[in-house]
Amino acid sequence: MSDSAGQATVALIGAGGKMGSRITDNLRSADYRLLLCEQSETGKARIAERGLAVTPNDEALAAADFVILAVPDAVIGPLSEVIVPRLRPNTTVIVLDPAAAYANQVALREDCTFVVTHPCHPALFEEQDTPEARKDMFGGIAAKQDIVIALHQGRPDLFDQAEQICIQMFAPVISCHRITVEQMALLEPAAAEVVAAAAACIMKEAMDEVIRMGVPEAAARSFMLGHIQIPLAIAFNNVNPFSDAAKVAIEYGFEKIFKPDWKQVFTKESLDEVLRLMLHLDEKPAVQL
Repeated sequence: MSDSAGQATVALIGAGGKMGSRITDNLRSADYRLLLCEQSETGKARIAERGLAVTPNDEALAAADFVILAVPDAVIGPLSEVIVPRLRPNTTVIVLDPAAAYANQVALREDCTFVVTHPCHPALFEEQDTPEARKDMFGGIAAKQDIVIALHQGRPDLFDQAEQICIQMFAPVISCHRITVEQMALLEPAAAEVVAAAAACIMKEAMDEVIRMGVPEAAARSFMLGHIQIPLAIAFNNVNPFSDAAKVAIEYGFEKIFKPDWKQVFTKESLDEVLRLMLHLDEKPAVQL
């Protein structure tokens, strides 16, 4: 499906939000007919600041070949129940997070294709080309990054086309890794948020605690950020082995801080539980479109 000029039509739902604005900036100059949909006045103002216009939702959905849901995780499920019945056959829906898809909260249709994608974000030890890129911690502006993508349901040829849209909306992209929705959920929330983000917060709390105990803040910050980088480099890049003394301290830390069965966060039961909490499935939000 495409317009008379051969362009695919892409409807971006939530175009004025934080992620939607990044996607708008990346896709506005691409070879697509981009239709921007936004409900909030703040979001509409962001779109107007870019010299662009909002398209009514019904008009955009009726014309779309691809629909991108740039909305919060908890809204994806109920929003899809409103949007999907209005789509033309062979429309492709692109979801930006695996949570709702893995939890079977995305409304599906046999005659439509559903794709899940997520940025890997700029890698910690990846070289960036410019100062602007080095400041782009999230990617999608100037920093190079990888992305992951999964076919949730539908046609492989439309999945191929959706992949190119995803690469452009998260540009500059180095590699696009094709995985499954389940594998994406293992990466996030399980590995990246339940484990890595929790560990990052523990490290910040450790710094705050030594500051509370009298270590000067500047010294504590400098020392901790340097000493966070070193074990990450050793563990992920094998730059050096841990010293024998450090191994003793690490083992002591595991016993004091982490539960022996912590890897159960990767089980289906744990994933189901954390996603139920993240998506507020016990208090399903109502949406309007």
